[in-house]
Amino acid sequence: MAEPQDTTDEEAFGVTDRLVNDVMGAVREGGTEWVEALLEPLHPADIAHLLEQIDPRDRRDLLEVWPGGMDGDVLSELDEGLREEVIEQLAPADLAEAVRDLESDDVVDLVEYLGEDQQEAVLDALDASDRVVVEQALSYPEESAGRHMQSELVRAPEHWTVGEAIDYLRSDVALPDQFYHIILVDPRLKAVGYVTLGRILSHPRDMALRDLAEDTFRTFHVAQDVEEVAQAINHYHMITAPVVDDDDRIVGVITIDDAMAFLEEEAEEDILRLAGVGEGRLSDKVIETTKRRFPWLAVNLVTAIFASLVISLFEETIAGLVALAVLMPIVASMGGNAGTQSLTVAVRALATRDLTTANVWRVIKREVLVGLINGLIFAVVMGVVGVVWFGSPMLGVVIAVAMVINMVVAGLAGTVIPVILEKIGVDPALASGAFVTTVTDVVGFFAFLGLAAMWLL
Repeated sequence: MAEPQDTTDEEAFGVTDRLVNDVMGAVREGGTEWVEALLEPLHPADIAHLLEQIDPRDRRDLLEVWPGGMDGDVLSELDEGLREEVIEQLAPADLAEAVRDLESDDVVDLVEYLGEDQQEAVLDALDASDRVVVEQALSYPEESAGRHMQSELVRAPEHWTVGEAIDYLRSDVALPDQFYHIILVDPRLKAVGYVTLGRILSHPRDMALRDLAEDTFRTFHVAQDVEEVAQAINHYHMITAPVVDDDDRIVGVITIDDAMAFLEEEAEEDILRLAGVGEGRLSDKVIETTKRRFPWLAVNLVTAIFASLVISLFEETIAGLVALAVLMPIVASMGGNAGTQSLTVAVRALATRDLTTANVWRVIKREVLVGLINGLIFAVVMGVVGVVWFGSPMLGVVIAVAMVINMVVAGLAGTVIPVILEKIGVDPALASGAFVTTVTDVVGFFAFLGLAAMWLL
């Protein structure tokens, strides 16, 4: 039977193949105590990672042997699709115990994508006051600050002193598990500032809290886009972002750890969308992955047919000089790669709000000039290749000129297309790739074959 491992070394930082094998060995032998001994020292993120690595049957067997081990912290670390699968296997009592100690934002994150029956099971497990808070958060738009804030916070009247604040914190009052600021409010409960715990602990008891307030204080409305809030936290080096309602009354906070997690998630989604795979995960089922990828493969097929139609216009030209068929993929490929480079930079800049109306023309000019310079360099290279390979100086000139044209167009399209898509409300990360590839293929083929038809035949 598997023995508990020493998790102070490599297992203390992530999940190893050895640990997975030992856990599953203990599961197959029905060793509940050994499973607990192996998993109990792990961080919730590592347990979630382990569950993501094993197949559905092994997950089901593990949860049967380890019925009471699943807690809310592990559930909140799981991918959304896998989380729903795990919740389905939990008994109502185990689910209730798992979510009871979670903070409100983690509960919201846990239930917002569940089906109605599962969502109701989680909500029923909460205390009445906690349920009201979670239901209120769920009533806000999906990508709003109100949906992602946590309601657990510490407020204090702005006229309090350091001593009064310390006495309050030491009294029998429910405090969040982690907090970094005390939010200062006026008599109408409007947020007027905040003070870090460090400043409170380093000043005398008679110091007024308002005199210690942070200069970075700013509030965010519950309906504001959570991505804007996360970017503001990162931009202004904030630790806590107070969230207020229509009357400027404090209703929650978004902390820096949640903001950074959100930005990281958005960056990962952008990368996946640029590849046309949406929000796919390794734990997704085959049919789900197929459905997600099929539409964009279909779009690529249509664009490829369009590029082929351009080639068909020059059938006689290609038949007259077979070397054109050998060289034309090079022109299209180089343009496609250059366009993808510009596209990636532009999409990321749009996501981080670095690319705006104020600097868009400067960025477009830069990308076009980069495309021109790289085009000229590779034009010389391909011109020499055309002469040496096929013994035709004019063929070298044709491919050189076509290379310059397509590289310039690639830099232009890679920047302009995502900007236009964002202006019309289409996600540039999801749709730009197909358009840029089409432009570079069509321009590359048309320029190369068109020039060949005029200058070589």
